[in-house]
Amino acid sequence: MDVLIVGSGGREHALAIGLSESSSVDKIHCCPGNFGTSQIGLNHDIDIKDVNSIVNLSNNLQIDLVVVGPEAPLVSGLSDKLTEQGIPCFGPNKDCAQLEGSKLFAKKLMNKLNIPTGRFIEISNLERIDENLSFFKPPWVIKRDVLAGGKGVTVTGNIEDARDAIKNAIELDGLVLLEEYLEGEEASILVLMDESGYSILPPSQDHKRVGDEDSGPNTGGMGAYSPAPIVTPSVATRVTEEIISPMHHYLRNLDSPFRGCLFVGIMIDRDGSPKVVEFNVRFGDPEAQVTIPLIKTDLGMVLYSVATGNIENIDIIFDRKSIATVVLASENYPNKPIVGRKIFGYDSHIDEGQIRGLIHFSGTNIDANGNAISSGGRVLSATGIAPSIIEAIETAYQIINTIKLEGSHYRTDIGKRAFYK
Repeated sequence: MDVLIVGSGGREHALAIGLSESSSVDKIHCCPGNFGTSQIGLNHDIDIKDVNSIVNLSNNLQIDLVVVGPEAPLVSGLSDKLTEQGIPCFGPNKDCAQLEGSKLFAKKLMNKLNIPTGRFIEISNLERIDENLSFFKPPWVIKRDVLAGGKGVTVTGNIEDARDAIKNAIELDGLVLLEEYLEGEEASILVLMDESGYSILPPSQDHKRVGDEDSGPNTGGMGAYSPAPIVTPSVATRVTEEIISPMHHYLRNLDSPFRGCLFVGIMIDRDGSPKVVEFNVRFGDPEAQVTIPLIKTDLGMVLYSVATGNIENIDIIFDRKSIATVVLASENYPNKPIVGRKIFGYDSHIDEGQIRGLIHFSGTNIDANGNAISSGGRVLSATGIAPSIIEAIETAYQIINTIKLEGSHYRTDIGKRAFYK
């Protein structure tokens, strides 16, 4: 197959690496891609928001499979338009993508299906903010009902900050969601799903805050590891029975069923009860970097099977190794990052039998001399793959310590929760 990957993050580089190792895949194209994907396939300078140009590119290149990384093109209907052209797409249609595009849509659906999640209220009246805040104890969770690149959520115990977040969201979007705060530990469950069935990938855990010990503002993710021991066999069973199974039953029976990756963000309380924090409709980033390499089955065939509604006909086998990835961020991230700086040591890798270390490129570009330069907030992630989680973490940090980027920063405690509760 000739495959087109849509997106430019570490997730897309992880997909490109996996597809490059697939015997079912011939040529790999990316739009717009990054420095890493340019080393594997051919990048095309097309904005992910330009849905029509992506469809035209797919037709012109006679693409056999389009794999969509980010959520925005899916919410804009890219999968629908590709389907109209007879091009298989890994990524759900516009209606199903509302699970991520609208927090309110997702919450109402969960209530309809009796899927465990936090209580919420919808606010659209600026005059009743204090009255609405009184429904929940602080800290308050305020969520914008739009795609906000992982930065549309405010969690605060300060009533002035809560008022401001609600007021700003209503003025921007017309409404906002106020949710109860859920105590516990978060985990990410990625599910490959179509109308014929589903396959659950090894659970992972992301690190959202910019600083060590979960300090500072939220980011798109500063690192992750898999498998996450917080998802015990009993928790996994409950997630399957109470969340994934009813969601699959609903999504498979739609006129246009879900085909892609359902990302289930869960909160696990001290009793081991899972509740849904959010649904996404694509691989996470950096969760993709720690789960895609664990798929031993030909990745091209896996994604094509999902895109054509035939996942039940493929046997997906997972590696039993552990993976950890640590994100290197530009100076001033997650505020306005300073970009355009040269990256040194980006060719670092480790290949020592059972232990591998590699770099997944994200916000990177190529300068006139062919060198890698930073072009975004999250520049790259150093990934370790090993028989144990501690070896994987050590390998990831061994890699990241060889990379130099002026002003860059990274967390030093990725994976700590795998050992300390």
